[in-house]
Formats: sequence, structure tokens, C-alpha cells
Amino acid sequence: MQRAPISGDSTTQQLETSAFAASLDAGLSGATRVYFIVGDPIAQVRSPSGVTAALRAAGRDALVVPAHVAPADLPAFVAGIAPMRNVDGAIVTVPHKFSATSYCATLTEEAAFLGAVNTLRRNADGGWHGGMFDGTGFVAALVAAGCDLEGRRALLVGAGGAGSAIGHALIQRGVGSLAVRDSDVERTGSLTARLNALGRGAARGAVTDLDWTTYDVVINASPLGMRASDPLPIDVARLPATTFVGDVVTKPPLTPLTEAARARGCPTVTGEQMFERVCDRMVEFLLQTSASA
Repeated sequence: MQRAPISGDSTTQQLETSAFAASLDAGLSGATRVYFIVGDPIAQVRSPSGVTAALRAAGRDALVVPAHVAPADLPAFVAGIAPMRNVDGAIVTVPHKFSATSYCATLTEEAAFLGAVNTLRRNADGGWHGGMFDGTGFVAALVAAGCDLEGRRALLVGAGGAGSAIGHALIQRGVGSLAVRDSDVERTGSLTARLNALGRGAARGAVTDLDWTTYDVVINASPLGMRASDPLPIDVARLPATTFVGDVVTKPPLTPLTEAARARGCPTVTGEQMFERVCDRMVEFLLQTSASA
């Protein structure tokens, strides 16, 4: 599936953005289908242009619009878009991935297991059908980058919506063990208990003082790295050069964690690489027709 290209060169990127904006303006009409991406904050997301381009490449006259909505205002936002007949769906980002499930009449199997969604599609009766693709998208990016997950020891930092989905996808992909590190002890315990109930790789909460040398794969699924003042979520200096390092943060494109891991010699997967795979899955989901009533 085609999407707007990404370039590290600022001049090229500006030209690409201008060309995309021109084509976007030319295509807008009263018949354009609208999708929102909702989060708090929202300025960091790439989905408006990326998913719009992918939807249009697939033949859909569509536009993805960012919506900055605080948690307390999410009920009003969902109630507000429900009667808009030209709104076909929504993409959900932090911190709404868990709470948005309560507005879904139906859920995919993975979303129901996790109790979290990152994409909503309108059902035939006007209700919402929720799906979650952060986990399968990130694992697909890892595999595409050459990471063999079968039987490996993985560490996941962050048990939020994206982290929970990634943890589930790692277990489903065949990791031998998964350690989860998150400041929310209750959320971590709930996630690891549900993952262990699958009868696959063993999941546990990670202790504070970690032996970083014992992991084959370490993944940051927390927001750490979005701000320049953030500490590194992982002690890269103690990682072997063979450790695969992943980061979900998309802005900046090369996070301090990714740069430090590469300097260490570690293979990496970036948030942008994850986004490409997640985008494919979200667009495929949004283009499907819900038969549920």
C-alpha cells in the first residue's frame, strides 16, 4: 500500500508535504469521508497525513483530522461525532486507548482481550466497532528488521494501551519470557496474569533493579522520549550489542533511545517503522464494512 514518503532531508520533506497538501486541497469536497484521531496531547502524531494518504491510495475520498481531547471531555467528543453521518471512524491514541473501549458496541478478538482499542469503525447501526493494531504492527516491524522472537527473552517498558498490545503480540509470536516494567503495579499485574492465562511464554512484572544483560529484546512502549528532557527508559549502556531495541515514539523520528542503542551497536526498530505497519492494519480495518447491527 502506498503512503506519503518519509525523508530525513528537511527540504525534501517540506516539498513532499507541500505536494501532499496541494493534492489534499484539490480532493476535498462535501462527499469527503471524515476520520478523527483523538488524543491528549495530539501534536506528536503522524496519523493525519499518513492515514489520509493511505486511504486515498486505496481509493477512499477521505480526510483524517486531529482532535485534541482531554480525558474528561472524551464522552462529549464521542457523543458529538456519533450523529455526524460523514464520520466513518476514529483513531485513538494516548491516553484514551483503554477508556475508548466503553464506547464500542463490538470489538475485535484482540481488542476484547486487551480491553483497549486504537481504531474505531462505524457499524451498520451507527455504533462503533473497535480494533487494536499497535501490537501486531510493532511485532511485524521487528520481524521485518530481522528480529527472531521465537523463544527469546523480552523486556517491555510500559503497560499502557500500546504496551499491552505489544506484550500480547510478543507472547503470541512465541517469545519464551516477557518481563513488563510499568509504574502502575495493578495494571502490570492484570496484564501479566491475562498473558499467562494464554499458556504460552511466561510473563511477569519486572523488578526495579534489572539485569539488562539477560534480555534479547527490549522495547520502550512508554511516552518517554517524546520530550527532550525525558530520561532514557532503558539503561542502554548495560545492553549487549546483540540486544534488539525497539521504541514506539514517533516524534522525534530518531529518539535519544534509538540513537544511544545504535551507538552501542544494537539493531533497532523505530516508532516510524512501527507506524508504517500499524497504518496498513488500521487502513485495512477502516476500509472494511461492518455487518454488525
